Amino acid sequence: MLKPGTKCTKSGQYELIGPRGGSLGREYTVVKGEPMPPTPKSGQGFRLVDATKHK
Repeated sequence: MLKPGTKCTKSGQYELIGPRGGSLGREYTVVKGEPMPPTPKSGQGFRLVDATKHK
């Protein structure tokens, strides 16, 4: 799980994860090297759902 503000390690779609590890139904597109966006509440984070495929 990536915390808000940390640098993204892989480009792709990230889902918002609650403090207990469950999906909150929101996805964000983040580019490698960019900071993860802020979360609505503390204790939440992000999990990679669909990595961007590069050739």
